[in-house]
Amino acid sequence: MAEETPWQQALRSANRANPYPFYEELRKTPVARQPDGTYVVSTYREIVTLLHDPRVSSDPRKCAALAATRTENPEQPAAEPIREALTEPNIITCDPPEHDRDRRAMMPHFAGPADAPHLISDLEPDIRRLVDGLLDDMRGKTRIDAVDDFAYPLPVTVICKVLGVPLEDEPRFHHWIETALDALDFGPEAASEEIQSRLAGGRQAVQDFGRFAADLLDRYAGRPGPGMLSALVNEDGTEGRMSKGVLVSNALLLIFAGHETTVNLIAHSVLTLLRHPDALEELRRRPELIVPAVEELLRFESSVQFWHTRSALEDIDIAGTTIPKGAPIFLVYGSANRDPQRFTDPDTLDFERPDNQHLGFSQGIHFCFGAPLARLEVQVAVAEFVRRVENPRLVEDPPPYRHNQIFRGPRHVLVDIDGIRD
Repeated sequence: MAEETPWQQALRSANRANPYPFYEELRKTPVARQPDGTYVVSTYREIVTLLHDPRVSSDPRKCAALAATRTENPEQPAAEPIREALTEPNIITCDPPEHDRDRRAMMPHFAGPADAPHLISDLEPDIRRLVDGLLDDMRGKTRIDAVDDFAYPLPVTVICKVLGVPLEDEPRFHHWIETALDALDFGPEAASEEIQSRLAGGRQAVQDFGRFAADLLDRYAGRPGPGMLSALVNEDGTEGRMSKGVLVSNALLLIFAGHETTVNLIAHSVLTLLRHPDALEELRRRPELIVPAVEELLRFESSVQFWHTRSALEDIDIAGTTIPKGAPIFLVYGSANRDPQRFTDPDTLDFERPDNQHLGFSQGIHFCFGAPLARLEVQVAVAEFVRRVENPRLVEDPPPYRHNQIFRGPRHVLVDIDGIRD
């Protein structure tokens, strides 16, 4: 059996808690061809270059080499039920002009129109009430789960309000999302019986989730209600209405990405601060640091470790390597954010780091749609956790991690506490 590459090692579930030593090795070859024909890009400069290169497509339908790669490497199939189950693109899996048209149609209903861009900032009082309520519910407890009790309920409640998704439906779509993500695997374990057995369930979960979104959009069609999904399904606009399939695909993206990455960011922020008590104490003494602190936490533990739908539309020469036309390209944000060629002492947590242009939300035309909302939620959540939770201590380090490699985050973060301040 051939020796595993650093990338294959980084993708193993046993290394989920700490992929960074493998990223360090990976960066020695900034653009590294993998045995399955994928080109993995791990350094900051090269990733930024490709994020702004029009020869790089985000549309998996254009990745002509992908099917052939799987055929040539049957011993290492990519387990990807989400992309396989969706027949229409969304704004992160299409290119201009399609991408630009759909993003223009969606943005005013998320952030607000150009003449009143206050929809996100207007959510701050609700976010503060939710955070206060979650912390109040911890009173009398000596042990909490920073994921289940705090990091998960906040963003899922907020995104349901923003989109107009009934919160009572959360248990159903939470199950579908978890089932699909647990079946997603790009590493050497994708061929295992365990992952292969999850694939059918993952595909079914995405299909069920899609039917749920389609039914919700149908209910809003002609009968407007609150939230962004109702606005989209009843929006004609200057460029026409989105097709039903594109609406469903984007609804799934918004429901999923609108909370999943923020859950991981809040959970990782708590975990990181408890691992760095000096940083936690600094933030307690200087709460005005919360904005740069969240940016540093975004850099330090990227909620999206890499992205996988890009491919080369032409041969691309970069960092001494030619990425051939049609080849799949993986951009490893988690590695770029620890690149010492871009960030001084990248493994050090520094809340006053200058010029912290991390890739926690990507860059270019696919810069994270929900970044302003995520930033606001995490700033409020982390600041109040630091202020109100008395003497928090990690119970287990490292905590158990979820299987998913892209949306990397702890499954649970158990914390012993002495109480909750007012």
